[in-house]
Amino acid sequence: MDKSPDAFRTISEVADDLDLPQHVLRFWETRFPQIKPMKRGGGRRYYRPDDVELLKGIRHLLYDQGYTIKGVQKLLKTNGNKFVMAVATGDHATMEALIAANAQKTDEPKLGPPDEDQVVGRPKAKVSGRFFGFGGGDDDMPEISVGKSTVGKEDRALLQEALFDLLECKRLLDQVR
Repeated sequence: MDKSPDAFRTISEVADDLDLPQHVLRFWETRFPQIKPMKRGGGRRYYRPDDVELLKGIRHLLYDQGYTIKGVQKLLKTNGNKFVMAVATGDHATMEALIAANAQKTDEPKLGPPDEDQVVGRPKAKVSGRFFGFGGGDDDMPEISVGKSTVGKEDRALLQEALFDLLECKRLLDQVR
């Protein structure tokens, strides 16, 4: 029995529709605050039709277009949910109209520093030596040589930040198991 197009969908129905595992949808909820399924007793999720369209757009951008999660987050921030939903349906007219509307808004000069997580080459947090060193500060850690090249302090900080991100992903995956 098919549901009405306006009916809410369970996480298993959405996962089957998008050909994704359910844990991926739960992970996306942590990365995209725009995804807000209604939760009922026992933590059951029910997705609205707009949520499903947004998820289709995110899936298309991530899997078919090769965007990163940060790239999709930036698209959502600059162009909004409707743009990503239009991407899912292939509605080029809506996408162009939303881009044009956002371009008019962004003509005003923006003041302030760039987002720290968008800056390449600098770590967000000070390196503590927690994983790559055994205590001590930055000055105590020697450069690491890998093959013919060496890994300096800045690269080590970026690697440590990536490790922290991976550990956070592992923590989130362990929670859903």
